[in-house]
Amino acid sequence: MSSAAVLGPTVAFLAELAGDGRALEFAIGTGRVGVPLRERGVPVVGIELSEHMAAVLRRKVDEETLPVAVGDMATTVVPGQFTLVYLVYNTITNLLTQDEQVECFRNAARHLAPGGRFVIELGVPPLRFLPPGQVAVPFDVSEQHLGFDTFDLVEQVLVSHHFTHDGEDSRYRRDSSRHRYAWPAELDLMARIAGLELERRVADWDGAPFTQDSAKHISVWRKPV
Repeated sequence: MSSAAVLGPTVAFLAELAGDGRALEFAIGTGRVGVPLRERGVPVVGIELSEHMAAVLRRKVDEETLPVAVGDMATTVVPGQFTLVYLVYNTITNLLTQDEQVECFRNAARHLAPGGRFVIELGVPPLRFLPPGQVAVPFDVSEQHLGFDTFDLVEQVLVSHHFTHDGEDSRYRRDSSRHRYAWPAELDLMARIAGLELERRVADWDGAPFTQDSAKHISVWRKPV
């Protein structure tokens, strides 16, 4: 995810939307996207819930160059207005209820200047790969890693499971994380609640058309002038 092939199109897409204004990254993490976007010349501010991840980012860049507020992206407010607020790599699914996700949209709108954009990168739930009675979908099967998602279709929650070979013997390390998935149309309604309008939806950072076969989408909502 940190390769030039991935980051190049991502940063170019976001920099074009930011223009001469400032950008706010929700869940900035260790700065995988925020730091190169700042190096591109876009002033970036971050919000990050994990103090540990914020500390890793701080080893890359100082507070004056890239300020970071520790807090929840659905409620934390930072000073000023922004031409761009963005949230990448499925991170909105870390908010586990619809209400929390709606508040994330409202918080984005709160920070946007008129005409500003809110951008989300999110996978399309792979439910069409679920035969009747099955609740698990594998997404990676290799010698070093086994990954699959299990779905609670009633609560609209998926749990992502990872079994990673530790490289020393035959043992695997197990990790899992819980997420609330959402469809593009549901996000559009959240945006409308927050006073934002869908401007563009594409399949990747290169701008490929979004189709029924797309595995993810990059969606751009605009705050009316």
